[in-house]
Parts: sequence; C-alpha cells; structure tokens
Amino acid sequence: MTDSLKKLAIIGGTGLTELEGLEITDSKEVSTPYGAPSAPLIFGRLGGKEVVFLARHGNPHRIPPHEVNYAANIYALKQQGVTTIIGVNAVGGIEDVMGPAHVVIPDQLIDYTHSRKSTYFEGEMDTVTHIDFSFPYAEETRQLLIRAAEKHDVAYSNYGVYACTQGPRLETAAEVARLERDGCHIIGMTGMPEAALAAELNLEYACLALVVNWAAGKTENIITMEEIEQAIDEGMGYVRQILVESITQG
Repeated sequence: MTDSLKKLAIIGGTGLTELEGLEITDSKEVSTPYGAPSAPLIFGRLGGKEVVFLARHGNPHRIPPHEVNYAANIYALKQQGVTTIIGVNAVGGIEDVMGPAHVVIPDQLIDYTHSRKSTYFEGEMDTVTHIDFSFPYAEETRQLLIRAAEKHDVAYSNYGVYACTQGPRLETAAEVARLERDGCHIIGMTGMPEAALAAELNLEYACLALVVNWAAGKTENIITMEEIEQAIDEGMGYVRQILVESITQG
C-alpha cells in the first residue's frame, strides 16, 4: 500500500452496515473522550489487505444522521492507528448525469448542517486553532477510487460538490433548487462534520457516494423508500467493487 493507505478505515453509511467479503479477524467496542462510536470497530482483511470497518449509523441501522457521534467515530479510528478513511455515503442526485445507482467521487462540499459537534478545537485551549479546509478530500485517495471505478467500468463521476444537509427529513423542492444554484451536484446528510473532523486529526479522507434517488423536484415523482432501496440494491455492488479494487491496488 502507499504511505497514505498504511492503515485504512471504511465508514459505511446507509446500505453498508456490513462489508461483504471482509474476512473478520477482530471486533472491538472502544471508548473515546467524546463517547462511544456508532458501533464496534470491525477489523479484518479485504482484498488481502488489512482494513477497519465502522457502521456510521450502527448495526442494525438505527442512528439518524443528525445524532451520529461523528467526533467519537473519527477519534476512535485515529486511536487505532488509522491514517486514511473512505466514507461511503448514500446521496440524492441533482446533476443531470447523477441519477440513481450512479457513483460519485466528490471533490468539494458545502456544509448546511447545524447544531452538530463539528470540531475538536474548543473548550479550554492554549490557543485558537484553525485548519485549512480549501480542498476537503484527499486527492491521492480520490484518484485511487477513480482508477478503481474506471477499471470496473462503473457509471461514475470524478467530481461533484456534496451538499450536506441536516436531516433526517429529505429536502423540499425549493431547497434543492437553492442548492443547485449554489453549485451543488449531490445531497447527503453525513458528509459533515465527518470530513472536517478527519482533517483536524490529520487523517486522509475521501468520499465514495452512491446516488440512491433523484433530489426533490428533479422529477415529477415523490421520493419513496422503495426507490431508494432499489438503487441501493443495484448500486452497492459497484461500491464494493471500487472498495476492493482500491484496497487491493492501494
């Protein structure tokens, strides 16, 4: 593996509470100064390489996006020596080419969330600390994911602005129109503060997003769970292919 992928973690979102094909070697319930992570950390081998897996919403899927303890999740992975994180996210599509079952490897994001613990740099500190967050995703890891998608002939986009909304409700059509005017291509609820917290701990972080529905107002139909589940069933296989290829070639 490259230096940046010495120890890789995968954070699985909706549709990925377990990592198929992972040869599990250990499972740990850990604690952090920020509380317990969403689920036990699962250690194993995938594609012949060591990997740590964490179910973002718990297993079973039970923690809504606005109640995920992102600070504990990221800190727990750092404690285990993880250096690189791939966050898998289920998202809605705004851009015309980013429909259901399409894979997106975003290069930017905009945070529309509120009331979430979004930094480790608070409380009694010796000095105010800022991080550069101009480019929120690690380019080396992004390129690894892009090469994996190309090798498996997956329908994907190698760019995208991820709009992170508060949830757990889906957005209104007017809100989606606003996000589109802001330049967003996909909408999710879990990309932040996850990416920023990883950056504060000097972890390489990239997002692998699966579009599971058209965003509100992009079609005449309402969004249904049946539609989302169908896209997950169709597209999560692509996500797993990309993950295995990235880990194997990384």
